[in-house]
Amino acid sequence: MFFQYVRVAVDSKPEALLQLMLREWQMERPKLLLSVHGGSENFTLPPKVNQAFSKGLITAALSTGAWIFTDGINTGVSKYVGDAVKSFGSHDLRKRNTVGITPWGVIDNNMDLIGRDVFRPYQPLGNPLSKRACLNGFHSHFLLVDDGTLGKHGCQQGLRRKLEKHIQLQKIHPRLNQGVPVVCVVVEGGPSVVSTVLDYVSTVPPVPVFVFEGSGRAADLLAFLHKPLEADIKENFLTTIGDAFGMERTEATDLYTLLLQCMDHRQSITIFDSESDDQMAPDAAILTATLKGTKASPSEQLSMTLAWDRADIAQKDVLVYGQHWQVGSLEQAMLDALVMDRVSFVKTLIDNGMTMSRFLTVDRLEELYNMAQGPTARFLHHLVEDAKQTSLPAGYRLSIIDMGLVIEYLIGGAYRSTYTRKQFRAAYSRFHLKILCGDVSSPGLDDAPLLVPFNFNDLFVWAVLQQRQQMALFLWQHGEEALARATVACKLYRSMAFEARQIDMHISLLSLCVSEFGKLAVDVLDCAFRQNEQMAMKLLTYEMEAWSHFTCLQMAVSSCHRPFVSHSCTQTLLTDLWTGPLNMRKNSFLKIILSLLLPPAILLLEFKSKAEMCHVPQTHEAMLFGLDSVKPAPGTKGSDHMVHRDAEQGLSFQDKRVGPVSETMSSITVRCVSWITTLYDFYTAPVVKFWFHTMSYLAFLMLFSYVVLVKMEDQPSVQEWLVIAYILSTAAEKTREILMSEATKLSQKLKIWFSEYWNISDFIAILLFVAGLAMRWHSDPYRTAGRLTYCLDIIFWFIRVMDLLAVNQHAGPYLTMITKMTRNMFYIVVMMAIVLLTYGVSRKAVLSPDEEPSWSLARDIVFQPYWMIYGEVYASEIDPCQEDDSCPPASFLAPFLQAVYMFVQYIIMVNILIAFFNNVYFDMASTSNKLWKYNRYRYIMTYQVRPWLPPPLNLLSHMDLGLRAIYKKFSGDAEREERASGLKLYLGHEDRKKLHEFEERCVQAYFHEKSECPLSSQKNRIKVTYDFTNSSTQDIM
Repeated sequence: MFFQYVRVAVDSKPEALLQLMLREWQMERPKLLLSVHGGSENFTLPPKVNQAFSKGLITAALSTGAWIFTDGINTGVSKYVGDAVKSFGSHDLRKRNTVGITPWGVIDNNMDLIGRDVFRPYQPLGNPLSKRACLNGFHSHFLLVDDGTLGKHGCQQGLRRKLEKHIQLQKIHPRLNQGVPVVCVVVEGGPSVVSTVLDYVSTVPPVPVFVFEGSGRAADLLAFLHKPLEADIKENFLTTIGDAFGMERTEATDLYTLLLQCMDHRQSITIFDSESDDQMAPDAAILTATLKGTKASPSEQLSMTLAWDRADIAQKDVLVYGQHWQVGSLEQAMLDALVMDRVSFVKTLIDNGMTMSRFLTVDRLEELYNMAQGPTARFLHHLVEDAKQTSLPAGYRLSIIDMGLVIEYLIGGAYRSTYTRKQFRAAYSRFHLKILCGDVSSPGLDDAPLLVPFNFNDLFVWAVLQQRQQMALFLWQHGEEALARATVACKLYRSMAFEARQIDMHISLLSLCVSEFGKLAVDVLDCAFRQNEQMAMKLLTYEMEAWSHFTCLQMAVSSCHRPFVSHSCTQTLLTDLWTGPLNMRKNSFLKIILSLLLPPAILLLEFKSKAEMCHVPQTHEAMLFGLDSVKPAPGTKGSDHMVHRDAEQGLSFQDKRVGPVSETMSSITVRCVSWITTLYDFYTAPVVKFWFHTMSYLAFLMLFSYVVLVKMEDQPSVQEWLVIAYILSTAAEKTREILMSEATKLSQKLKIWFSEYWNISDFIAILLFVAGLAMRWHSDPYRTAGRLTYCLDIIFWFIRVMDLLAVNQHAGPYLTMITKMTRNMFYIVVMMAIVLLTYGVSRKAVLSPDEEPSWSLARDIVFQPYWMIYGEVYASEIDPCQEDDSCPPASFLAPFLQAVYMFVQYIIMVNILIAFFNNVYFDMASTSNKLWKYNRYRYIMTYQVRPWLPPPLNLLSHMDLGLRAIYKKFSGDAEREERASGLKLYLGHEDRKKLHEFEERCVQAYFHEKSECPLSSQKNRIKVTYDFTNSSTQDIM
């Protein structure tokens, strides 16, 4: 066994010894000191007492981070402590904080230990004939006290007691003012132990003593006197003392007097009877005795249990009825528990009535963000610097607004944090102005604007940004919108991992957190979908005010949570959104195309019922076409009837509109309104929009192909005018997409829009066409340049057809594979280009030594080597001297270089590229379907918000949108317009309440299933074993 030791003088200062133990030995600061006293000679403990002592002592020490002090020798109680460390202790030396304080003069072979900063071998087995003792090898550290004597015990007790008193003065934790508690543990022992116990209990404040009854001698005498006694037992007790210690009557009387003095402080002495059936666990008994024996106030006792991270002790002995608590003490305990990452304590305080809405204020939340240390604090400051695009000065204190910017930076897109909104900023500024003026005496307690509006969500985000996964998992279970918070955590962790990768930080922990919360989100969604499909789909699309009016589905897509988006629940919802009110099972595309070509056929189509449409969210386009004029604003009481009658079933918005009309108008009018509604439902369905736009696009491509294939006249033809109108109206549509996106700032709108590849392609195509259009109005050579620009521009418009194919379930996965191959082949193509240039430059230099400077050299370098990749070897030009006698010098090198080049490029590099594509194909074959399902959300959302009229007729829709926007601006409805953007389900208070209750039941059911899973699997194994045994028995018989 390895241990550290130091030889010290008997009059050494305890301050120096403690610094040695903390700095040189790097022992963790103690949160409890267990000072074990007992017999120094070998004795036998009953098995139950030995088990209780060993397990209780080590469990109490490991669970609280305690130090254990003993005499350190390999006999008596110290040997039992060593055996306990061996059986139940940690193998980590830093966690085996068992210190032996041993007299130097009683150690056998102590001369072997002399040396400075060296390793010394020590034999713990001494000479059986020697009167000296050996050190116990299972102690981690030793203080060898030298008073100049040999073979004398007890000289270390004074230094040991001084060191214990000095440790008592240390803080139990940097955040807590409570000192380190000390408890004396007594096992067996001689007369000196009684004096030691009296010294402990008579000090101010007293040190609690914990006695193991049944261990023998002094411990049993103390346990006997501690019990209430009726008769005069002095004479019999003196006899018992004499028999136990072999004393004369005079000595026994003196010891009896000491025992009675100890009993005067019996409230500081706890007796543990391991034979009793109703006795608590020994480690809990030791800690309970420590709390009660110190006579500390309830808040101090709570601080001790908080430092120990023993919420069970706090629940049983501190947070009990009748305790008197100072004002703010429980709030401070909650703050300390959050800072110290004590998840069990946070749970205990919440279970005991701590109201988070009252506890969590802006100033407390700022304190939580600013308490981070080490890499977490540096990383958080790095995120703030990236979000604010500036450098932070040393000692900068993070504000809640800074953290709002960080949250927006990590989530990205159109997300707006509560902390960065104007209303919150104004309240925050007023609060700090009051503090500067001295008007607020207790900031954060009495000022209403300081209360954080979404308590559990804000604490949850704090835990995620602090990378406290266990705390985040606990907070995730509390409050509402658990599904949304899981997706938010995925997004934050994923963005943090990306940022950490940029500064070369380890991201393995962040990746694990992403996986854990991602699995939680999918499992809860699966549980909800199995219980109630419609309610589960509502969870995906209802508007969440606490999360910037996002939906859960939006957050999942933003976090690239592919398993979540490809889940059956999400895909069912997307299918319902794609088809809209149409009810089609077979040959849907033929029916739609026929209805577009022959509009009267629309009335023959089948539409979904009210119950089938009740979970479909309200779309932005539907509101802009006038359906919102018959409903109140979202979030009001009347919005309960905007889309649904209740959270489970209700009328669709079309039925809500038509229903009252049918009671007041004639049947003809009702029929006309019904036809109009049917036409509206048909043309606004995303699948109809897709086919309508696709047919229009294919017609546009035919017209554009005709324009570039025929001669360009001075004035545009009718076909060219139609192409111009189509592309310019497409540009107007792209402008509408940018301006009507959810982001508030134009820079954010552009950033989000350009993050999509097809938008970049469309931008280049439109820009090229406008440039070509501007040049075609001029005479040659500009008109020719304009026509050539048309010829290049049509490439982009033909490639755009690929995006139309991506909607298809069969073609979409293949396009995903092609995209993946194109992205990943970059480095191989670079290597092939290096090989090509290596051969092309040397070949050109050898064959054409007299070339003049010209740009054609660049073409000649790559022209023939490039086509050689595809098998064109230019056989007639391999030997340049075959037909021309005046060949350049060293031309014989050209065939050799070509042979090497063909081998490397054609045989090696091309085959590597093919093998790479095969590998990508097989890797993507299993995941491409999931990727297509994930990308399906973008396709559906694109056509969900797109006007139903294709270009160039969409200009009519744009005019309508513009007039409505102007009306809403002057009518003061701009804020509602901002909230209405996107695909969302607006629910009233009662509907949201029912939905949250349903979600809470699903979370509870998920954890119930998770807890039942190991039991069920164990039962299945037992059943399989039983069946196998029965079948084997029958076979034998």
